[in-house]
Amino acid sequence: MISDFVFNSQSVTAGHPDRMCDIVSDAIIDAFLRQDPTSRITAECALSRNILFLAARYASDAVVDIPETARKVIENIGYWPEDFNAADCTVVTSLIEQQKSSRETDFSALEDDEIEQITVSHQSTLFGYACRHTPELMPLPITLANALARRLHLVWDTLDYISPDCTTQVGVEFVDNQPKRIHSITLIIGCDNPDKTPTQMTMEEDLRHHVIAPVFAQAPLQPDNLTKIVINPSGPFVRSGPAAHSGMTGRKSDSDTYGSFARHSGAALSGKSPSRIDRVGVYAARHAAKNIVAAGLAEQCEVQLSYSIGHAGPVSVLLNTQGTGKLDDHEIRKRLLRHFDFRLGAIVRDFNLRQLPALHNGVFYQRLPAIGHFGEHGLVLPWENTDKAALLR
Repeated sequence: MISDFVFNSQSVTAGHPDRMCDIVSDAIIDAFLRQDPTSRITAECALSRNILFLAARYASDAVVDIPETARKVIENIGYWPEDFNAADCTVVTSLIEQQKSSRETDFSALEDDEIEQITVSHQSTLFGYACRHTPELMPLPITLANALARRLHLVWDTLDYISPDCTTQVGVEFVDNQPKRIHSITLIIGCDNPDKTPTQMTMEEDLRHHVIAPVFAQAPLQPDNLTKIVINPSGPFVRSGPAAHSGMTGRKSDSDTYGSFARHSGAALSGKSPSRIDRVGVYAARHAAKNIVAAGLAEQCEVQLSYSIGHAGPVSVLLNTQGTGKLDDHEIRKRLLRHFDFRLGAIVRDFNLRQLPALHNGVFYQRLPAIGHFGEHGLVLPWENTDKAALLR
C-alpha cells in the first residue's frame, strides 16, 4: 500500500454556479422550516446565463414565495448585472404541493416507540469520516481549500475586482500516511468588474497577501520554498459565474464532505429537509466517526450506514479504522451501537434539525454550502459535537 503521496482537494466560493444552486436550494429549506418546522420539502435548482429553474415538492403550512427567495439569495451573492441580474432574470418553476402526513410532527418530544414508527423513504448508503489531521478532525487538504474559499469571500470588498466565482485547490504531501508539507496551492479567480482588470502581478501580490498568508498563518503546515503557488495561469477571467458556465444543486458533494479524501455517498446534501435520510444520515455518520477519533480509539475512522425503505434505522452499520484502532474494530463497533441511535427520528430529534433555522434567525441550512457542512468555522453544528467521546472510552 502506498503511504507516500500527494493529495489534492478543491473547493469553490459562493458564486460558483453549482454552489449558488446549493445555497438557493437550502434557502428554500430554511424559508419553509422557519415558518413550519414540520415541513417536508425538497428543492432543486439549475441556472445558466440569466435563467433560473426551480423544482420543489413540499408539504407544509408555510407560505413561501419560492422565486423571490431565490432572487434574494442570488442578489446577495453579488454579481454584476451584466453577469447575472437577479431582479429581471427568467425564473422557471415546477412546484408541487403535497398533503402533510401524520409523520410530519415535531420530533423533539417523541418517545422511543414512536421513533420506531418513523421509517426512511429512500434507500441510501452513507459515509462519515474523521481523522487527526486537524483540530476539527477533518482531512487537511479540504480543510485548507475550504478556508481559502471562505477567505476569498471575506476580501471581496477589499479586492473589488474579484468575482463571486472562484475555485481553490490545495495539494498536501503525505509521508507514512501523515501530512508533512504543502505541495501546492491553486487559486482560480474570476475578475468581472467591468471597470477594473488587474495585471497578473497585482493579482498575485494581492492574493498572496490578503488570502493565502492569513489562511496559512493558522494552519498546521506552512508553505515552503518548494510549494507551488499557481494563480490564474491563463490570466484574468473577465467572464465568470452563470455567464460562463451552468450550475446545478448537488454537484459539489466532494467539497461538501471530505474533498474526496474519504468516501461519501455522492447524493446531494442541499435542498432536502430533515425528513430525508440521505442528508441527515450523513451528519449522523460524521458525528459517530468524529467521536470515535476524539475518544482516542483510532487515528482515523469511517462509519458506513446503509438504509432501506420501510426501516426506522440502518440495515447495516460498518466501521473501518484502517488499522489505526487502539482496539479491534469489532469492539469499537459494539461501543458505537451501544451509544448512538441511527434511526431517522432519533437523528432529527437529537440534533434538533427541524428547529435549527428558527434558532438561527431563520438562516441556517443555506449557510452550510459556502462554509462547509463539516469542521469548525463559527457556526455551531450539532453533528460536530464530541459529546459522546467520554462514553465511547
